[in-house]
Amino acid sequence: MLRPSRSIAFRRYATGAGLILSGVFQLTATLADPGTWGDEREVVSFGDNPAMAQLQSALYHWSWVLLPLAAIGLLHFLRTRAVVLGHIAGTMTALGFVSLSALLLGDPVQWYFGQRYPPDQAEKMFDAVYDLPGVVFSFQLPWVFLGPLGLVLLLVALWRAGFAHWWAPVAGLITWGSTYVTEYGPSSLVWSGGNLLVLGYLGVKVLRLGDEGWASYYPAAAPGRTTPDSYANTTA
Repeated sequence: MLRPSRSIAFRRYATGAGLILSGVFQLTATLADPGTWGDEREVVSFGDNPAMAQLQSALYHWSWVLLPLAAIGLLHFLRTRAVVLGHIAGTMTALGFVSLSALLLGDPVQWYFGQRYPPDQAEKMFDAVYDLPGVVFSFQLPWVFLGPLGLVLLLVALWRAGFAHWWAPVAGLITWGSTYVTEYGPSSLVWSGGNLLVLGYLGVKVLRLGDEGWASYYPAAAPGRTTPDSYANTTA
């Protein structure tokens, strides 16, 4: 039985499950997103189907809240190799995706405006709100770029540390790079599906490690000192 008092098991399960759920939530959000299948103007597609707009917004939110926590958990595998790169990438990933999650509060504003005003007017009103300097520099720039870039760098660090296969950072680069070259619509499934592939691969690998495999990434302790392995064996 998983108990919070068992540090190794709890952190391993939290990291692995967080990675998998983040990928699943994001892909599900893309499938539920009215804009994926309808008008690319969100004030129109969200206004036409506010229930699904709220669902996709919540799913994206929780996907991008879980990912920073899981990314911090992945730093465990970078204790002795690619340490500096891991710290930089982990910080970028956490800050970036938390900021992306905050921007999702704009989704209900779009469907609210879209239901009450003509599309052109609704878009102008929404842009007037989101172009405010406080919104731009607190939540958008440069933060929206940090998350994807940090995640790719984190995958590179995990590959350099020998935890991830070489294809993981390549797939991550293609996945998140595609968001800047593909249009909003069915092609969004490319990056959501690729994201689930990469995060799911890492999550399953973490869960299959076992407690001993997780503990093996701790640096070797000096003679006579308690190690994570010995501590885990004495913790009920």
